[in-house]
Amino acid sequence: MRYLPLSLQERDDMLARIGVASVNALYADAPRDALLTAPLDLPKRQTELEVERRLSALAAKNVAAGAVPFFVGAGAYKHHVPATVDHLIQRSEFLTAYTPYQPEISQGTLQVLFEFQTQVANLTGMEVANASMYDGSTATAEAILMAHRVTRRGKALLSGGLHPHYAETARTLSDMAEHEIALLPPDPRGTEELIGALDDSLSCVVVQTPDFFGNPRDLKPLAEACHGKGVLLIAVVTEVLSLGLIESPGAMGADIVVGEGQSIGNGLNFGGPYLGLFATRDKYVRQSPGRLCGRSVDADGRPGFVLTLSTREQHIRREKATSNICTNSGLCALAFSIHLSLLGETGLKQLALINHANAVALAEALEKTPGVEVLNRAFFNEFTLRVKGSAADLVERMAARGVLAGVPVSRLLPKAGLDDLLLVASSEMNTDEDRAAFLAALKQEL
Repeated sequence: MRYLPLSLQERDDMLARIGVASVNALYADAPRDALLTAPLDLPKRQTELEVERRLSALAAKNVAAGAVPFFVGAGAYKHHVPATVDHLIQRSEFLTAYTPYQPEISQGTLQVLFEFQTQVANLTGMEVANASMYDGSTATAEAILMAHRVTRRGKALLSGGLHPHYAETARTLSDMAEHEIALLPPDPRGTEELIGALDDSLSCVVVQTPDFFGNPRDLKPLAEACHGKGVLLIAVVTEVLSLGLIESPGAMGADIVVGEGQSIGNGLNFGGPYLGLFATRDKYVRQSPGRLCGRSVDADGRPGFVLTLSTREQHIRREKATSNICTNSGLCALAFSIHLSLLGETGLKQLALINHANAVALAEALEKTPGVEVLNRAFFNEFTLRVKGSAADLVERMAARGVLAGVPVSRLLPKAGLDDLLLVASSEMNTDEDRAAFLAALKQEL
């Protein structure tokens, strides 16, 4: 697409047509602290060749995830994606398929989404799942809005173990809707008391498991207490592979389960696109956001697939819409479904066991390392270390030695006083040699 700049007269004509005095008026609803006060420190103009050279130089500073031992997680995980997945999703009938408005010519796409929904419902232990959402953070924010609709209350309690990006996304949507968010302090050891914080003003409690710091949470006591107060329990899962080993949130009493499906079938991809998962109880299905595919029969009794619920404003009156998510992540959902189908139940459990075993092997070796403390009593494939000094500085020094050691907590919680904490993830991609390289680099830098 060519960029054709507008003349000043053309800009003035457009502004006059829509009835505003200046371009700045278009940003009246944006928070003032989110607006730039001065131009970015970038050249005014450069030739195409100059831009290519500049961007190539910037890209060369990055270390590719597959080039060195890699222990980075914090909500985005490096797993093996079979070549079969990429081969199938690049078939033209999948790669170029658009929204299935006409079921008579979209049976393949609709069936894929139906099968995906079935897989997500089974994984999460819920009765119904939608056809996916943008990512885990927006799915979480939509779950909170759904809880407000169901309970007719306007306040959400967020666990201190919720991923900071998810909490910020929820806060953004809630602020615009004038709803209230209560966020508990960060909880590295997973010991916060949520039951005592319940009251009749809450629509929902949002808890991540395993949480941001890697701690799995037993949701059963909390679910029982929530239901006694008429509060919905929203469970968040950022590492969906953990559901191959850990009891599902639905089985523990969650009312809504949301999460990030990137770990299955989808690579890191420089930050996206990713795959939001959303599942709930059947009794709440009409308040669920997004769209749901269903299986039915035609006039001749032949099975077929249709869009059963489409809840966004494109399909129904804006004031009746239950979602501002524009579409589902169809191709990412297909990749998820293909990979999970290749694994099967046995393969998923085996893969989850390998992840856990690799993380345990690394954690046990780290516990013997002077100057390092593993904070978690239990974990799946990610845990939190306390190190001497700044974890952010340590990560940079270890990267210089060819090891991507993890994510410093201060990167996502810069003002929480947790500068000495480091999140470390170890998946099936890590070998004994990778762990040895981690330990060697760590000992040299501590």
